[in-house]
Amino acid sequence: MKLRVISTAALATIASIVAGAPSHASLSPANPPGRVRLSNETTLTRWAYAVTPGMAYARPSSTARRVGRLRFRTEDGFPEVYIALESVQDVHGTTWVRVRLPQRPNNVTGWAVRSALGDLHVVRTKLVVNRRTLQVRLYDHGHEVFQARVGVGKPSTPTPAGSFWIREKFRVAGSPLYGARSMGTAAYSTTLTDWPGGGIVGLHGTSEPDLIPGRPSHGCVRLKNRDIERLYALTPVGTPLLIK
Repeated sequence: MKLRVISTAALATIASIVAGAPSHASLSPANPPGRVRLSNETTLTRWAYAVTPGMAYARPSSTARRVGRLRFRTEDGFPEVYIALESVQDVHGTTWVRVRLPQRPNNVTGWAVRSALGDLHVVRTKLVVNRRTLQVRLYDHGHEVFQARVGVGKPSTPTPAGSFWIREKFRVAGSPLYGARSMGTAAYSTTLTDWPGGGIVGLHGTSEPDLIPGRPSHGCVRLKNRDIERLYALTPVGTPLLIK
């Protein structure tokens, strides 16, 4: 799966195209643009790494209420990923980007200054986990390319619902409990999950394939090992994940 990388200098052109405005539209404070959609999280999603420390605010202003903090690394030590939803320029000429925040509580978004984020990467995939039908589906450019049965959280330790994304991917060595492949998400359980260290909802393999489909986990999404290997190969970091 090939990713496109978009430089900071190209953001103004992208914003104009996504907004449907002429590419020559001015971005100066004298002609401030409206909010520009950067991701639809279905067929087009833009994401970035944090490059400088920064806060996320409830509104695109440093005087607004703080709702989170940008960080460089996930709990497992991989570069942290932020989904870029929309952008806006304030009266001072500062560009702000609304991002999804990987933190408790789930499904929090906040505004960060554009300069705190690196280049925008593009993915065109989407994952959907259905807790009722016990299925996961992967879409690429809106077309289904993979589906498999899954195991989800028990009623006492449910897999949380919401809009998340794939933050990290890695191979698992010496732990048949998780299979050979794992993908960490931005979903957090209210209790401990199967994930090492607890708390993070992941998609991973299993040493108990007979429990799939079912509700055997502490919150993580389990796949049979052959299925997680296929899904791992098809799913890039930054892929949106809808759990419903």
